[in-house]
Amino acid sequence: MASILAVDDSITMRQMTRIALQGGGHDVVTAENGLSALDIARSTAFDLVITDLQMPDMDGITLIGELRKLPAMRDRPMLVLTTETGDDRKQAGREAGASGWIIKPIGARQLRDLVERVLGDEAGAGE
Repeated sequence: MASILAVDDSITMRQMTRIALQGGGHDVVTAENGLSALDIARSTAFDLVITDLQMPDMDGITLIGELRKLPAMRDRPMLVLTTETGDDRKQAGREAGASGWIIKPIGARQLRDLVERVLGDEAGAGE
């Protein structure tokens, strides 16, 4: 079971992500924007972060950059879950430290499978 931080300003997306990942046996904490997520991550280390891109107060790219400054989050996978597909935004995400880019909409099973692959890759990298 992994500890996952899911960040999205849409309550519907937060609920969908939480339900989908809890269905896979994961512990999921949600936040409605980057500032809230950063506050949570300062006191709790997560195995994975999934963040929306466009949010009030702090966007996903800025959040990823700030999370990468935290020692406990420096090497954790961070995925962007968004409707945006532009190469410039993806490049900005990579430069901030994003591990991957997921295009909405995504089904619960697809999301669980993707998370399992990402977490499996991370576990294998440490062996």
